[in-house]
Amino acid sequence: MTVTASEVKAKGVSLFDKLLDGFSEVVINVRGKDKYCVIPYEEYEEFRAFKLEKAYDEVMQDIEKGKYHTDIQQHFDTIEKTLKNG
Repeated sequence: MTVTASEVKAKGVSLFDKLLDGFSEVVINVRGKDKYCVIPYEEYEEFRAFKLEKAYDEVMQDIEKGKYHTDIQQHFDTIEKTLKNG
């Protein structure tokens, strides 16, 4: 379900209560572009847990492959290089 930012301004948070009864998510369209997505908080918590678990798994894979630094300066150099290269 998509609503405009104007609808949200006019109807407030109560709009989400009504829409989330019938839809799993509400996309907010700002000036013709989808910009935000509202989901029930329980789903958000599940999504965050999934993302954290995925990040943990990626870190553990890097450790298993030896892709980490024990020297702090090497770590900062890697971060700086990554930021410069985008």
